[in-house]
Amino acid sequence: MITLIVLGAIVLIIAMTLIGIYNRAVTLRNNRENAFADIDVQLKQRHDLIPQLVSVVSGYAKHENETLTRVIEARGGAMQAKSIDEKILAENKLTFALAGFRSLEEQYPELKADAMFSKLQDEISDVENKLSAVRRYFNSATREYNNAIETFPANLVAKTFGFHREIMFEIPEEQRAKHDKAPEIKF
Repeated sequence: MITLIVLGAIVLIIAMTLIGIYNRAVTLRNNRENAFADIDVQLKQRHDLIPQLVSVVSGYAKHENETLTRVIEARGGAMQAKSIDEKILAENKLTFALAGFRSLEEQYPELKADAMFSKLQDEISDVENKLSAVRRYFNSATREYNNAIETFPANLVAKTFGFHREIMFEIPEEQRAKHDKAPEIKF
């Protein structure tokens, strides 16, 4: 009788541990998805500002169609992306395309003086700063989730229930060199 009680207690402890691990993984996965929802809000604002910015710039830089086309196409791809992973890749392309606007601003001094362009640049900068903050939170949530499902014994439960490592929202390697370079300051 005592053996049966001990055996039952061991089974109960194991079952409770597995349930706890599973529930924690679900909670962390949902936290990661919620963090990406915050990113989505900022991305929507950025997507809404881009056509206005393209319109203003195209008036000044009519022969810069390649830069404008690249931004428009990247925005379209970003808006059509469905999964979190697709959105991360598409948004990285859009971020890279938007970097082309910075060089246009340097090439066209009259564009710098345009009040609408300045306002839109300020709004884009504000959105980019907010995106940076929510990306950090998303990456933190992703790291916590990945750690939870990759450590023992949770990794055994995670594999069984189909949990897998998720990607971070990072700058692609080809763009990292530009971001790591200190900005030039000219007076």
